[in-house]
Amino acid sequence: MTAGPTAIDVRDLTKRFGDTVAVDRVSFDVRRGEIFGFLGPNGAGKTTTVRMLTGIIRPDAGLVRVMGYDIARDPVPAKQQMGVVPETANAYLDLSGRQNMLLAADLYGVPRTRAEGRIAETLAELGLLDRQDHRVHGYSKGMRQRLILGMALLHEPPLLFLDEPTSGLDVQSTHLIITMLQRLNEAGTTIFLTTHNMDEANRLCHRVGIIRRGRIAAIDTPERLKRTIDRIAVILVGFDRRVDTRTLAALPGIAGVTGTDGRCRVSAGDIDTAIQSIVSFARSEGARILSLDTPAPTLDEVFLSITAGDG
Repeated sequence: MTAGPTAIDVRDLTKRFGDTVAVDRVSFDVRRGEIFGFLGPNGAGKTTTVRMLTGIIRPDAGLVRVMGYDIARDPVPAKQQMGVVPETANAYLDLSGRQNMLLAADLYGVPRTRAEGRIAETLAELGLLDRQDHRVHGYSKGMRQRLILGMALLHEPPLLFLDEPTSGLDVQSTHLIITMLQRLNEAGTTIFLTTHNMDEANRLCHRVGIIRRGRIAAIDTPERLKRTIDRIAVILVGFDRRVDTRTLAALPGIAGVTGTDGRCRVSAGDIDTAIQSIVSFARSEGARILSLDTPAPTLDEVFLSITAGDG
């Protein structure tokens, strides 16, 4: 992904509800061509921020530019640049999948001749072509979410907003949506992804922003954020037999050991010394080391560290 001009430019965005400041002078940018993850605990200001970015509610102060358009002054051209996929699928249940797609095409101003081809192409990619004439009432949750994604993509927007797109979905639907998002991004679509799924954010996002109590707490690549975690090193080691973990825990460089049946989690004060101690211990015990891993901090740990104490 090559960094380009900004797709979303946010400056000092603020929103109050009575005496509560839901979003407090938030500033950040999303580069064209990137997948940007937006994370935060419940009540942190995620939803309010996204509603302001997509023009659903107006900010009390601050500026939002979407693909160069001021969302407050030029809402129509700004919204024409985006597709929005809400967390809860909101298709018309009494209409068929194809009818919902045609309705979306009309709303986005896609010519009918162009829409027909786009609908068939998109439904096929989302695995819904054989159900296009069935009423959405009979669709599963995953099928409805795939349909909503297809509706948001009909006008081929350069920017796509997604709110928890795979939450509670079956494996097939999750795989189809993730694969399609990756393909879209490779073709140049900028994606703004709100999610609670840390593994999803880690796999998909070029950068992530974490909001806490209405303010941006961190923005960076997942790998750089993980390097900010100051924690005692962890070594996961597997032996071919049960070992005396109390003896292992007393060796140089090792702060503690947990585990049974030869699978141990070693907390290391000094990782190099700890590994040497583990190797020497295995030899003295006549045990073979079957596996040894030093896992890096996870995005979950970053998130929990930054949002510690929040709801």
